[in-house]
Amino acid sequence: MIDELKPYAEYKQSSLCWLEQIPAHWEVCRNGRLFAQRKETGFGHLPILEVSLRTGVRVRNMENLTRKQVMSDRNKYKRAVSGDIAYNMMRMWQGAVGVTPQDGLISPAYVVARPRTGVNSRYFAYLFKTDAYKGEVDGHSHGIVKDRNRLYWEDFKQIGSCTPPTEEQGAIVRFLAEAGRRTNRLIQHKRQLVALLNEQKQAVVTQAVTRGLNLSVPMITSGMDWLGEIPNHWTIRRLRTVADLRTSNVNKLSYSYETQVRLCNYTDVYKNDRITSSLEFMQATASSKEIESFRLLPGDVVITKDSEDWQDIGVPSIVVDDINDLVCGYHLAILRPRPNCLHGRYLAYALQARSATAQFSVSARGVTRYALSQGDIKALLLPVPPLDEQRDIYISIDHSTHELRKAVQRATREIDLIREHRTRLTADVVTGKLDVRSAAAELDDIADAEPEPLADTDTEFEDTLEEVADAQS
Repeated sequence: MIDELKPYAEYKQSSLCWLEQIPAHWEVCRNGRLFAQRKETGFGHLPILEVSLRTGVRVRNMENLTRKQVMSDRNKYKRAVSGDIAYNMMRMWQGAVGVTPQDGLISPAYVVARPRTGVNSRYFAYLFKTDAYKGEVDGHSHGIVKDRNRLYWEDFKQIGSCTPPTEEQGAIVRFLAEAGRRTNRLIQHKRQLVALLNEQKQAVVTQAVTRGLNLSVPMITSGMDWLGEIPNHWTIRRLRTVADLRTSNVNKLSYSYETQVRLCNYTDVYKNDRITSSLEFMQATASSKEIESFRLLPGDVVITKDSEDWQDIGVPSIVVDDINDLVCGYHLAILRPRPNCLHGRYLAYALQARSATAQFSVSARGVTRYALSQGDIKALLLPVPPLDEQRDIYISIDHSTHELRKAVQRATREIDLIREHRTRLTADVVTGKLDVRSAAAELDDIADAEPEPLADTDTEFEDTLEEVADAQS
């Protein structure tokens, strides 16, 4: 389907600074010709919708009490009709835009755009998320701080968009929807592989950090079902007695009066079991007090303390390199092992064991947005061997799980490459670099529907919190 795609037969100059050429039969239209603003209120009975960077527009989960407080006056929210475009004014330049899946209510901090006759809003949702278009949006957005630049309706409607004929817009949507379904299937298979590999790794880790390496030593009962027996010369310690805890509140915003730093974010920890200088960290700023409190040092263990999924809380990563300007970001906690008590590398493995994840799952159970409090983290019970044995254990785990870690890295990289290919393909199709009309004609009508987006569990939680914060701004 994709390999046979070719460029159009004839092109013309586009008059758009972000797009040199378009197919000869396409037009360039201002968004004001394509969409009209919808500003209808007083429909408080409709469900609340939200705009996510990753998954577009979706129905918001209303079980969380904090969100209920944010949305106390539903009659002030804007009505969005199925098929409308909705975008977050402060995050449109990052791609926070999508098509509303059903009638619902949109935050006053967002814009609702009603498609005019002949406009397929799904085509334009694809276009608006391309890097080139987001760059154009950025240039039309205004604000004191770049991270909170707003794209107002008056600016949005002046932006030019490449516009195929109506029938061709539909063909492009059908093609990209089918490509999205195939991509989702590939990614899902790779994720299943990663899950199996991680289960194997966890089994190796659990055995080593709860039983030790010498299986002939005398064992004693721990008195806890989730831990079982441990070597009789080990101790069981609360985490607060062997490590210091610091929960970060450093956000992603940048201010001219603060110091430039690199920020270790949720995804950096979730995706990597080791924090090294080779990772690409985002640029941000922090105050001198924040730098002093939350600068990451070699041997620190950083864990995720919040998530939409309980399986994603307490995920650890060990800081390996001395990175002078690296600061821990929010939604994370720093565990700094105390000298003569604990090795950081042993602690990182101990937190991956089933004995630790079981405790974290119990601590966070019953909360819609799963979160670990400082008390939950400090109360964690750890089996603690002598320091020299800790070292032997983490070296043994390093060796035993080496191939498993490499396999996980390969599969994760393949997922990234699949996503990159889909992003490039989408950009080439919606800007007219590739002609998909023949390929789309061979697809079933069911391909008109968009594929169910694959939420990134490692980033979706951050998006959600930022959306709520934006709604209150």
